Amino acid sequence: MKTRPCFFIFIIFQSFAYLFSLQGCIFLPSLTKPDADTLIGKHKDKIGKSTQVVLVRDEGLVFFTLVKLYTLEKQGNIWRLAFEPFDASIGRNGFSSPGAKREGDGKTPSGVFPLKLAFGYPESVNTKMPYCQALSDDVWVDDPDSPDYNRWVKLEKTRADSFERMRRDDDLYKYGIVIEYNTDPVVRGNGSAIFLHVWKCAGMPTAGCVAVSEENILKILEWLNPAAHPLIILEAED
Repeated sequence: MKTRPCFFIFIIFQSFAYLFSLQGCIFLPSLTKPDADTLIGKHKDKIGKSTQVVLVRDEGLVFFTLVKLYTLEKQGNIWRLAFEPFDASIGRNGFSSPGAKREGDGKTPSGVFPLKLAFGYPESVNTKMPYCQALSDDVWVDDPDSPDYNRWVKLEKTRADSFERMRRDDDLYKYGIVIEYNTDPVVRGNGSAIFLHVWKCAGMPTAGCVAVSEENILKILEWLNPAAHPLIILEAED
């Protein structure tokens, strides 16, 4: 009977040791940085003539979410990282499976999409991308029954019952880039208003967009060049 306390102490110690070792395994992916060729590898047949790629993927394990955004550029025949990886946020329900994104599901669509238009609150920003200033009467329609679905329009030009204002009362759309998901062609109900924009705070999920810090989206805007045919790859888990 005198040995029982020692036995229980041993069991508790072993349990803590296991948990700490498991924690080390869980957070191991954040300590390893894949190279650009590895990141772009399985997508090479989908990027065509693009020489700038933004890659967003969830590198978490089990119940832990760890979303990273990589900026990849091709010089000659070599892909390299333009910046160190950025922390990012995606939809509150993670990535959708390819082709499964639906309006209001709280998921970020997976796939490869062009980046063609930047937007924001200032009159101009430091970017080579086509840029549109968001004014108080600019809205993005998310009403699947509207012929303006998934389009940026003037408020007075639409009869849509539901839309999102492009000049919000907060800074989420202070700087942004349209992710050309479901824009050509538009399929009603398959999701709308998917942007890369400023996050509310680190780790806070979105309604389906991709978000990064204001500092990092400014870096991305300055880096992007329409001549490079930039793409974004939203990578769901295999």
